[in-house]
Amino acid sequence: MTIAETQNNTQTLIDLSKPPAEGIVRVTFLPEGRTVEFEFGTMPYDHHGKPMSFLDVAENYGIFLDHACGGACACTTCHLWIKEGAKGLSEADDEELDRMETAADVQLNSRLGCQAVITKPGSYVVEIPRWNRNYVSEGKPLDLSEEKQGV
Repeated sequence: MTIAETQNNTQTLIDLSKPPAEGIVRVTFLPEGRTVEFEFGTMPYDHHGKPMSFLDVAENYGIFLDHACGGACACTTCHLWIKEGAKGLSEADDEELDRMETAADVQLNSRLGCQAVITKPGSYVVEIPRWNRNYVSEGKPLDLSEEKQGV
């Protein structure tokens, strides 16, 4: 069991060993281990990336996923590795595939968080690669250089 955040910003205990209820989307963001749940098709569009993209989910729930271009598919700062649920996502279009050619450490499960759209209810797990976490701007999590120094 773990604490998950639901769309109304309340926290509830859920059993991650069981699939989400019918009609529910469950997204876990690694390495934070934050899990959010919401009814498919009910999440308000926050205008970051495509509607129902992982970036849109992250923005709706206050989860930090860098997006230097504002979610316009013009950079790769929202690069994610899809660990679970790839079959429930939109196909990568030519624009995303072209942009991914400029990303570091592209893997078969790589997607841009602003472009990978959740197309059906289910369970999704995504990982923000350690090297892709841009934490140097004010108000963002600990700068990696500080972390290395033990600050």
